[in-house]
Amino acid sequence: MNIGVLLLAAGSGSRFGGEIAKQYVQVHGKALVLHTLDHLALDPHITVVQPVVSEGDMRFSELVAGLSFPFTLLDPVAGGSARSISMQRGLEGLPAAVDLVAVHDAARPLPSVRLLADVFKTANQYGAAVPGVPVHDTIKRVDELGKVIETPARNTLRAVQTPQVARRVWFDQAIAMEAERLHLHTDDASLLEAAGFDVYISQGDVNNRKITTREDMNWLEAHLNSECAAPGHCDR
Repeated sequence: MNIGVLLLAAGSGSRFGGEIAKQYVQVHGKALVLHTLDHLALDPHITVVQPVVSEGDMRFSELVAGLSFPFTLLDPVAGGSARSISMQRGLEGLPAAVDLVAVHDAARPLPSVRLLADVFKTANQYGAAVPGVPVHDTIKRVDELGKVIETPARNTLRAVQTPQVARRVWFDQAIAMEAERLHLHTDDASLLEAAGFDVYISQGDVNNRKITTREDMNWLEAHLNSECAAPGHCDR
């Protein structure tokens, strides 16, 4: 497998608040996005990472200056107003040799070795895969007034995470087919699904949590403190 990662770091983090975007907030001694890169570096199949940042954002380049990783870290490209547009721009920057593309949120700093291996294996086998975890709460589908219209069976539901992985040619074809509706797709799998491609669920991880709020950041700090209690874990 020759895997390229699109690292999406173009979000404003409006729900998180603060003067700087959440991916650059210091946690456990370094910016959140550096924790993400460190965890991606643990998978040997990742050959290149293409960061996607906000227009005019120089902070990412400043953070990684002088750092080395086992993959090639490309210069950032500017994202767009919607996730799928940012993904499209990142895809254009990847080398032609990349055959599997993994789209990952910079604000998910803890993708585990097992999670990455499983989603890459599943995508390599079927063409597209996303990590997912079972839903434990009962879910209600409601109308615009809040009236319950359906209660889906929990065993058919999964809460999905990133990286969301697919054959590069599938992403290319899906973008072309959905060109007028890119802004409507809230994740990469929905783009593939709309274009008619089958997407499979791999094993997710509850610790692969997206940092969205201050509460999430507090959880991350506590989790990293716990990890560091084990010998060697803070040497990454």
